[in-house]
Amino acid sequence: MALQKRRRLGDLLVEAGVITEEQLREALHEQKSTKNRLGDQLVQMNFVDEQQIIEVLEFQLGIPHINLYKQKIDPKIIGIINEELARRYQLLPIKRTGDRLMIAMADPLDYFAIDDIRLSTGFEIEPAIAKKEELRLAINRYYGMQKSIDQMLRDINTNDDDELLLEAQQSDESPVAKMINQLIYQAVQVGASDIHIDPLDTETVIRFRVDGVLRPERTIPKNMHNVLVTRVKILSELNIAEKRLPQDGRFKMDIELRKIELRVSCLPTIYGEKIVMRLLDTGNVLLGIDRLGFSETNEANFRKMINQAYGIILVTGPTGSGKSTTLYSALSNLNSEDVNIITVEDPVEYQLKGINQVQVNSNIGMTFATVLRSFLRQDPDIIMVGEVRDSETAEIALRSAMTGHLVLTTLHTNDAVSAVSRLIDMGIESFLVSSALSGVVAQRLVRRVCPSCATAYELTAEERHLFASRGIETNKLVKGKGCANCSSTGYKGRLAIHETLLIDDYLREMITKKASDAEYRQYVEQKGFIAIFEDGLEKAAKGLTTLDEVYRVTIGE
Repeated sequence: MALQKRRRLGDLLVEAGVITEEQLREALHEQKSTKNRLGDQLVQMNFVDEQQIIEVLEFQLGIPHINLYKQKIDPKIIGIINEELARRYQLLPIKRTGDRLMIAMADPLDYFAIDDIRLSTGFEIEPAIAKKEELRLAINRYYGMQKSIDQMLRDINTNDDDELLLEAQQSDESPVAKMINQLIYQAVQVGASDIHIDPLDTETVIRFRVDGVLRPERTIPKNMHNVLVTRVKILSELNIAEKRLPQDGRFKMDIELRKIELRVSCLPTIYGEKIVMRLLDTGNVLLGIDRLGFSETNEANFRKMINQAYGIILVTGPTGSGKSTTLYSALSNLNSEDVNIITVEDPVEYQLKGINQVQVNSNIGMTFATVLRSFLRQDPDIIMVGEVRDSETAEIALRSAMTGHLVLTTLHTNDAVSAVSRLIDMGIESFLVSSALSGVVAQRLVRRVCPSCATAYELTAEERHLFASRGIETNKLVKGKGCANCSSTGYKGRLAIHETLLIDDYLREMITKKASDAEYRQYVEQKGFIAIFEDGLEKAAKGLTTLDEVYRVTIGE
């Protein structure tokens, strides 16, 4: 580190006009009792925020800012600095070039730490700055898992006995068990819905799906892949000898007093078996209808649908669009001692108290259609069908709705209007659809702007025209700058955007006559129908999501 760069953070912040001399003196005085780093002390006293410190160091000293969530770090690089030093100084090695080592630090002006790392490693040190919370999580992620990886590699290299290796994989104290546990723990911590273990030609990539978007978590050596797969199969009670056919299973874990159920799918690929684990938090599913993100109009329409005595209600959208959550919330709203509610699902994702839930099993002929036939002899008031997959299931569900039952189910269509044509294309008679159908809800999930780093900005002329053409008044939109709270993505959590279609008498006539989707849409738009894209624009105008997210999940018409 050159001598001319050995400047103090406080002086730099004063020079940049970020804090005053008086604030610096006050912070230095408080620092004597708290023993905090100066940067932490200034942030704690609300004189400055972490982003301002990063910008000053980046622009005045040329110290690069590293986003650790987007870094792919070689495990060999991690091993250059031991865990004790990394945690003591809050730093992480990220890149090696010859005899130079770049390290991400919370305090790149900690010259004592830089000198210590230089002496202990023998490398010339190039400091970069990273956010404190990002560093904490990255250190836990890389060093915690690296212990398990190193031990697993030793087991694989030294143990040629397949039976002994399998016995080790079955032990809850084995390195592979600890690694899987840590993976699941990290996924829960960041709010991931899925864990992907992807075999490639020369390595295996582990990815998390967070807020609907996949992101790489880390890479592990190829020779560890089969060990990981076998451990997951053991937990899921799958056949570990079968490597040619897809398999599905599940298991449960307790993570920080939360019961997490994991649905496992195993798929053979040309490079090995790909594993996807879907995480279901069984203690945190039931939301009230008022928390599903409906607009006032759409919520009123949905409540009107589910409060009818009979008829079928369709919730449509692609896989992973929150359809099940909407159905479960509706059932929770309808559930009482004076109604008999029965569901048929594949699989039963969440157990609802007071509701009779049945899981299909096609291996023994227990399909949606056969279970539905049995339901009608169980004196039900309300029936929920997990998904309409074929014409037989659709016809039984529609006929059940015609005979005095309220039926809720899901269907894969792009929008609410096309659900009508989809049923008819499945071979259902148009008169049956027009008689039984009460309403359709179409939905998508968009990422919510992170509240910790949300920043308003002025609309462009094109954006202003877009909102004005839809009759939506707004002068500013919001986007997230990226922070440790949202893994520097600018988004935290998700919310749904909807369109709701109530079937009236005129629409029933149109359905019976097999009108086109264009004719249906023209009629409902005249009646004030709010399309899903417009609902997304309304939520973007309120600062809940971004225009990019609305375009990402809708056609944008």
